[in-house]
Amino acid sequence: MPNKSAATLTPASRQEHLDRLRDATAQNPLDVLVVGGGVNGAGAAFDAATRGLSVGLVEARDWASGTSSRSSKLMHGGLRYLEMLDFKLVAEALRERDLLIKHTAPHLVHPISFVFPFFHKVVDRAFIGSGVMLYDAMQMIGRKRAVPMHRHLLKKKMLEYFPALDGEKIVGALEYFDAQMDDARFVMMLVRSAAQYEAAVTNYTEVIGYLRDGERIAGARVRDVLTGDEFDVHACETILGGGVWTQEQQELAGSEKGLEVLASKGIHITIARDRIPAARDTGVITKTEKSVLFLIPSDEYWIIGTTDTPWTHDPDHVAATSEDIDYVLEHANEVLAEDLTRDDVIGVYAGLRPLLQPIKKSEGSSSKVSREHTVMRMEPGLSAIAGGKYTTYRVMAEDIVDFAVKDTYPGRHSLTRSVPIIGAQGYAELKRDQAELAARHGFDEIRVERLLFRYGALLTDVLALAEEDPSLLEPLEQAPRYLRAEVLYAARAEGAVHLADVITRRLRLDYEVRDRGVGAAEEIAAIVGPELGWDEARTRTEVETYRAFIAARLEAEASHSDDEAAAAVSRAPEVPVIP
Repeated sequence: MPNKSAATLTPASRQEHLDRLRDATAQNPLDVLVVGGGVNGAGAAFDAATRGLSVGLVEARDWASGTSSRSSKLMHGGLRYLEMLDFKLVAEALRERDLLIKHTAPHLVHPISFVFPFFHKVVDRAFIGSGVMLYDAMQMIGRKRAVPMHRHLLKKKMLEYFPALDGEKIVGALEYFDAQMDDARFVMMLVRSAAQYEAAVTNYTEVIGYLRDGERIAGARVRDVLTGDEFDVHACETILGGGVWTQEQQELAGSEKGLEVLASKGIHITIARDRIPAARDTGVITKTEKSVLFLIPSDEYWIIGTTDTPWTHDPDHVAATSEDIDYVLEHANEVLAEDLTRDDVIGVYAGLRPLLQPIKKSEGSSSKVSREHTVMRMEPGLSAIAGGKYTTYRVMAEDIVDFAVKDTYPGRHSLTRSVPIIGAQGYAELKRDQAELAARHGFDEIRVERLLFRYGALLTDVLALAEEDPSLLEPLEQAPRYLRAEVLYAARAEGAVHLADVITRRLRLDYEVRDRGVGAAEEIAAIVGPELGWDEARTRTEVETYRAFIAARLEAEASHSDDEAAAAVSRAPEVPVIP
């Protein structure tokens, strides 16, 4: 049974989770140790824990600090895969998207409509229309729809929905539906869900080696990044969900075979909501010569992206260049009536897609491959998963856990199709009573919607903090979208360790305000510092480190090559190195 109190990730509970990992000895090993705290690793830990297995999850940095916090923030079926005739993948993604909306995470995943503009009246309406019709038809097989059907829009109606589109170039459009989410928050909630089922979960816990029992991998040696303490964690099965760091971990394990993962950089920019007039929950999707262009409404801004270019540098140091930003602006301006400029850009973020390379035939007996993700036995006791897409994380988690434990625990089947993510239960009631909630606390409608989308039923825990200090219901002075209570809750329940964890992943200030959260850094540090045991010197270090990190990112965004961008961000880490 779930234990809600176990899902509260505090500094004290982090130590308790570390102690439980340390207690996983050769004589009393964990059933499963998961390495990597992105969506794949968090999903695998949640899946394994709900099966009743003893589980550990370790992440070298913060939860979702890599690719899993730098996506387009969409849970979508993958419309473009229909063009590749990958019907099975699209059907699977649509099924998972609908499950998230209706049951697993209705508080974290919400429907959103997109306008797909037509530049050629007959050809586009026929070609794109037939593709979206098939997309919608695949959502009707054996289940009730979670989103409305698509519809064609004549030019006049299209401009009513999205008046910012260029009516001189665009002759009509099609409206269809997918879903959006906050990616970093989604992963953090998955981690807390795993903890609720007694998984031992620790961020800033780095794997520095793998344990062996003869030819078998028997767990990992880890280092607590905060203290430097090193210890062994024994496990019957170890699962690697390393994303673009997969090969690095394979080499550390001494595996002679493994998965080949290449990195592709995708960047997004944010623009103020009033710069692109449109219906509140309607975005735009169109194709470019290299990728797909999304204009996605999110809170009080637009997320616009993306790019798709090879990244050959250290994955820890990914950053956008000036050319990347100009590319996104150029392609956005091709569909907008009024051009955007660099002055309109509020924030920028860059991430790496892990592109899985084909598996050799000789390795087929120890791997399971789909078009989008692969699970593979690299060594006895060590399995890995790579590739895939956000929307199908649950299926991927089920696949890798099934694969890893098929011999050791063959009767433990996945339950995540029916088990919701923390915050889902009770969300519908809060949503129904949101007007009363707003009146009770003096919030406007937008504030309440934003809070419910971020916390679901856990919002009652956030607001309860104000019972001890009513000032916590006040907004941050330099970031008024967020309440002071949200900042305190990040340190008291959401596993934040550093200032950057709060600013960039518990909140989203590094890309949703023009100063990237620098102005609010001291105010936020003053709230979380006492909770995290910081003295005055540590607090100052956290603030100065974050300021330097943002300065380095801005330097990268003015550069003209990946070499320069990587060099710039490598000089200023996101979090301080604690002696």
